[in-house]
Amino acid sequence: MSLIEKINLPSDIRHLKQSDLPLLAEEIRKTIVDVVSKTGGHLASSLGAVELTIALHYVFDFSKDKVIWDVGHQSYAHKLLTGRREQFSSLRQYKGLSGFTRMSESSYDAFTTGHSSTSISAGLGIACGKRLKKDTAKTIAVIGDGSMTAGLAYEGLNQAGALHKDENLIVILNDNDMSISPNVGALSSFLSRTFSAKYLQGFRKDFGEFLRSLPKIGDDMYQLAKRSEESFKTFVTPGMLFEAFNFDYFGPINGHNLNHLIDILQNIKSIKEPLLLHVTTKKGKGYEPAEKNPVYFHGVGCFEIKTGNCIKKGISIPTYTKVFGDTMVELAKDNEKIIAVTAAMPEGTGLAEFAARYPERLFDVGIAEQHGVTFAAGMATEGFRPVVAIYSTFLQRAYDQILHDVCIESLPVIFAIDRGGIVGEDGATHHGLFDISFLRSLPNMVVMAPKDENELRRMMVTALNHNGPIAFRYPRGTAAGVSIEKNITPIPLGKGEVLTEGDDLLILAIGSSVSEALEAYSCLKESGTKSTVVNCRFVKPLDIDLILSLVKKIPRVITVEENVRQGGFGSAVLEALNDAGMSGFTLKRIGIKDVFVEHGPQKLLRSKYNIDARAVINAAKEII
Repeated sequence: MSLIEKINLPSDIRHLKQSDLPLLAEEIRKTIVDVVSKTGGHLASSLGAVELTIALHYVFDFSKDKVIWDVGHQSYAHKLLTGRREQFSSLRQYKGLSGFTRMSESSYDAFTTGHSSTSISAGLGIACGKRLKKDTAKTIAVIGDGSMTAGLAYEGLNQAGALHKDENLIVILNDNDMSISPNVGALSSFLSRTFSAKYLQGFRKDFGEFLRSLPKIGDDMYQLAKRSEESFKTFVTPGMLFEAFNFDYFGPINGHNLNHLIDILQNIKSIKEPLLLHVTTKKGKGYEPAEKNPVYFHGVGCFEIKTGNCIKKGISIPTYTKVFGDTMVELAKDNEKIIAVTAAMPEGTGLAEFAARYPERLFDVGIAEQHGVTFAAGMATEGFRPVVAIYSTFLQRAYDQILHDVCIESLPVIFAIDRGGIVGEDGATHHGLFDISFLRSLPNMVVMAPKDENELRRMMVTALNHNGPIAFRYPRGTAAGVSIEKNITPIPLGKGEVLTEGDDLLILAIGSSVSEALEAYSCLKESGTKSTVVNCRFVKPLDIDLILSLVKKIPRVITVEENVRQGGFGSAVLEALNDAGMSGFTLKRIGIKDVFVEHGPQKLLRSKYNIDARAVINAAKEII
């Protein structure tokens, strides 16, 4: 029996010899690679955190202590060690394990994660709650260096340092990108284990109290001694940044050396105040293709284990993301005012080529969507045309900045919203099902959605020609496969297009739902129902004149959108008809009801949540 097969609960790991743990790490890595090669997932980060995960479970008891994995990208080894090994092959599959930590999935998942930089704030909340209950268990927040680019992480550090009580909070900075030379790292590793030793912690405290008790010179001597230690640590570590937040800092330490990790975790376990342990790891550790290309293997589809090559499905149609990125390069060639802004996702948003061609015009702000939007607003005041390319689910984090810093003054900031709609296997934290609702409520904002890739290009030009805030959202995955026109013509603002004509039914669709409406039209036509299908193009401003004229002739209406129904496109149509005093019509809204959508294939989820062509057909039968 392999070692990993002996681990059914976290307590089982503590029955292993410490010398067996490196072999367990190898087995965990092999399991992760085997499964992710078939399911896709966040590979490189989880491979880099294997030893850290093992050490945490070896030292702490997470039936009492709590660990929060920031984002959840690093949590695959944690899942394997917490009773989910036999289910692990269902990772990111419909009805299977989530790709992130979920409280509803396991009692060992202390917090549901999916967006970055939440772990310190959540961990501090848990730690304070435990203190109020007189629970002395530890709370550990594991956060990656990428997540430390977000202001939320520092807000959590700031409060924790200000409280500075017996929080029993440990923050572990899993640093997989910071450049630290080997000799400095080795010295720092020694310092960390020495500074963290229980006897030295006690000595520091007792000696400090002794010095401060001396008359006149005692406090001065104490401050001098502390400054000497801090100065020494400053030479070899970035620790003073965290010491400024009143955190005790230890590190950096090699995050792949299990013996050192276990030593330091055991030493710091007894410290009763906020502290930060800085560990350095290598993304993709133990799987050569991921080590060589950690960006690609951060979030990867199915691949061949031997080569690391993507398993292609024979589809040559480009994705919407690629069409957006290629068009940005094309438009920027003749317009030096175009600026691209992204939040740590130049590859994910299709801007890698733009960055290569125009490096001085691409601004990657890190995982700081709020800052990115306000930064773009500042650029707009100087006459530039910033295009903020952010996934729909992450744009939610910058709602106030869109409202306050962009829309109030109607600044010409363009929002390219990738992953609008159901995204698939990443699940509830990543579906882009709210952007239509939260954007259309903002004064001065224009909201568009293309039916295909050619229309996406036209909307990009439309956005550049508009002197105010404007957003276009497009789905994840391959585009519609239409031919792309070389000459890009803008779309008249707020104008939809009639795609089919029929007097029995009026179908108003937006964005990716237009294809579902057209499929429903074809099926209904075979049964004798003639429908008018409108590609509305704009959620705001709606083509009110067109809609009113059609509803007067065809009072049986269906709206279709891949967004929540509350405040969405269908709601906008209802509001417009009500404002116009229209009556005598029947309207059915197709969209996501008041639920969070789980992870699974896009097509399956569209069917389950009744936003596909079949849903349109069923709605038609109800009102005709």
